[in-house]
Amino acid sequence: MVDVGDKPDTARRAVARGRIRLQPSTVDAVREDGIEKGDVLATARVGAVQAVKHTWETVPMCHQIPITNVDIEFEVAEDRIELTVAVETTGKTGCEMEALEGVTTGLNVVWDMVKAAEKDADGQYPDTGIENVRVVSKEKRTLE
Repeated sequence: MVDVGDKPDTARRAVARGRIRLQPSTVDAVREDGIEKGDVLATARVGAVQAVKHTWETVPMCHQIPITNVDIEFEVAEDRIELTVAVETTGKTGCEMEALEGVTTGLNVVWDMVKAAEKDADGQYPDTGIENVRVVSKEKRTLE
């Protein structure tokens, strides 16, 4: 683990984004609250926030940081759902890993919620995929 003990506290923000490709019929069912397991986006939102808060427990060498804010946004398109997670902290190290964990877990929750609708006759997922997960921005500013 990197020693950050001598670093000053700073305000930090990181934004990550990713998407899951789905069949248009599945996206329609998500929009219409027609997925048997329940409200897909609400459940994915909770999963994303939980992942942000527990990143330090699942990513080796990642510091436990005080999360001050998490914003979750979904963009639902014809054949995909895009998830953006913004994380804020005041501390000695950045929060991009937390933002990435929020995105990947949130998208995994979507997949879990819709998997019955996405499976083909052989139980496979030919149209489903999580892709383009990345950090889109990170900021750091000194505290006053």
